[in-house]
Amino acid sequence: MKKILVIEDNLEVRENICEILELDGYNVIDAENGKRGIQIAKDNSPDLILCDVMMPELDGFGVLKILSKNDLTKNIPFIFLTAKAENTDFRKGMGLGADDYITKPFDDTQLLEAIEMRLKKSEDHLSHSAKNDRGIQQFFSEVKAQKDFEKLIEDKEIRTFNDKNEIYKEGSESRWLYFINSGSVKRFRTNEFGKELITHIYKEGDYFGYFSILQDMPHLDSAVALNDATLHLIPADDFKMMLFNNRDFIAQFVRVLSEVVEDNEQKLLEMAYSSVRRKVANALLDFSSLGKKDENDQSISLSVSRENLAAAAGTAKETLIRTLSDFKAEGLLQIQGKNIIITDKVSLESMPQ
Repeated sequence: MKKILVIEDNLEVRENICEILELDGYNVIDAENGKRGIQIAKDNSPDLILCDVMMPELDGFGVLKILSKNDLTKNIPFIFLTAKAENTDFRKGMGLGADDYITKPFDDTQLLEAIEMRLKKSEDHLSHSAKNDRGIQQFFSEVKAQKDFEKLIEDKEIRTFNDKNEIYKEGSESRWLYFINSGSVKRFRTNEFGKELITHIYKEGDYFGYFSILQDMPHLDSAVALNDATLHLIPADDFKMMLFNNRDFIAQFVRVLSEVVEDNEQKLLEMAYSSVRRKVANALLDFSSLGKKDENDQSISLSVSRENLAAAAGTAKETLIRTLSDFKAEGLLQIQGKNIIITDKVSLESMPQ
């Protein structure tokens, strides 16, 4: 049973909302003011928070700002209840990280549909994150323990690529499955005006190049070393021979490939419909796997060009720089010359669409 916290100073409105939610099967807890609501949220970890904007002592904006800085509450879906519908208030709330606005007076259906949608999005996000963590690389990690796959890598050509060296070019023959011994690689496509769009970033221990091999067609994108990289080059025929002669291997490979395709579709949707802030946040998260993590404060230091970040976000460099400045002002990251230090990864992960 999902738990919902209702923060509302008007007793009649609060009791009415609680009754509606309880009748729909939710476990409801309530608070009569913002200060009390913050403490209840920290103590009970609700699945969603409904909060009035205009309250004495501490208004809804203050509640959201405080909860968004707490590790226990920063990812809880947050919906504002307000009698005001001015654009300035709306922008302020969404800028702080609110998930939705419901304007009073509202009907029961509107309230329940908004709650249901936000809870579903939260569940989908958690499921999507878990699926990404498994992914194709976990599959290869599991298979790598098998003798037949170890033999596939043995005695294969090892090639070194310097920073910005081309590994393969769009339209070239797909001759190899690539395994990264060290360094990192970007895959990207280029439009008719020469602008790059980075489609994937790979690091040490990752494989790439298998899609073109499986489709038996030239590469649809290009790959370039992001820094000095050493790669194993596994002939495409060797990979296909093992793939199509090992029933267990292909069964698991097809299962994981379906998850990769689903992940790619999600990225395309976000690229098409997400806000610039969300796109830049996703680009930073993609590159965070290449950064150095500080175990003491959990910050991540990245050395990445603004051009590559803009290409990963699918936005102009100037827009990227403005958004990074906004993130810096909000305390999500620090900028030290060319280096970017992510100080609040969780907030980037939960950036509103």
